[in-house]
Amino acid sequence: MRNFRQFYLTHPDIQKCYALRSKLSWTHHRTIMRVENERAREYYIREAEEQNWSTRVLERNVNSLYYERILSSNDKKAEVQYSAEQEKNRPEDFIKDPYVFEFLNIPQSINISERNVESALIQNLQQFLLELGKGFSFVGRQYRVSTELEHFYIDLVFYNYLLKSFVLIDLKVGKLTHQDIGQMDMYRRLFDDLKKPEGDNPTIGIILCTEKSETVVKYSVMNDSQQLFATKYMMYLPSEEELVAEIEREKNLLREQGVTYGKGV
Repeated sequence: MRNFRQFYLTHPDIQKCYALRSKLSWTHHRTIMRVENERAREYYIREAEEQNWSTRVLERNVNSLYYERILSSNDKKAEVQYSAEQEKNRPEDFIKDPYVFEFLNIPQSINISERNVESALIQNLQQFLLELGKGFSFVGRQYRVSTELEHFYIDLVFYNYLLKSFVLIDLKVGKLTHQDIGQMDMYRRLFDDLKKPEGDNPTIGIILCTEKSETVVKYSVMNDSQQLFATKYMMYLPSEEELVAEIEREKNLLREQGVTYGKGV
């Protein structure tokens, strides 16, 4: 009875309650009711329905502050855009900070190489795609792009049908460097020139690193690019308090250093 009462307190609109009743299970709603932020609740309801999230996936996303992590790499608006057209034109609506890879079951104490992380992500591809978000499909690993003189290998390549663009991911263990950004910028331009079909949007490049440098982001091409992003990844699921602190820390650093909000957040 307490749960029933909480449901109607959470959704006082009777018509809305009736519509919600048939879209998601009661277990879904019990999880969503724990979320205090109204906009976050609306987001989880929408995404759980549209993306067919199981109750386990929904609970994991709520516990890992999925909505807040998207906002942390968005601009200064207080909500995620919902319009399909807006989403197609806003790659930052699809980027999280940090990404959480607790499903790899890699202990924090273990020193691991970039190739090991890449292999583990491929072995857990379904969960990796769920963490990346909607619209992503896997294209290739160590994807080769060749010019007349050289071969280049990109760690991971995806395609997002909502953004209508390829998404390149480079994995880094350690602190972000300007060389990392320059390399990804080159990969992105190369991919645009040699692989992007006519009519697609520009290729997006994401550098996933274990430690970022806002100074490097601020004074690199990333700060002026709408297609380049750097974001942190974590190998464990932090507590809600740790995640909130991490998100706020990143926002404060950006405000202090004047980095464009949404670029390399």
